[in-house]
Amino acid sequence: MAFQIEFSKKATKFLNKLDDNTFNRIIEKIEKLSENPFPHDAKRVVGRKEKIFRIRSGNHRILYMVINDQLVVLIVDIDKRSKVYT
Repeated sequence: MAFQIEFSKKATKFLNKLDDNTFNRIIEKIEKLSENPFPHDAKRVVGRKEKIFRIRSGNHRILYMVINDQLVVLIVDIDKRSKVYT
């Protein structure tokens, strides 16, 4: 039972600007979410109405929502730690 990965426009835009090395590292982390959308290092983002989780990839944070009834992991935002929560 694998989850389908979907990207918001904001996340796609950020990924398109990255260098190959960083891009590949982040995509690898995201692909693992399709097998297990709640890895041990995932944390719930406090202060949001929606149930948004985050995982780390180096200095970057990947924010995502899990839509269980549709088996979808929606990547909401990706950015550097200093910018992603604003």
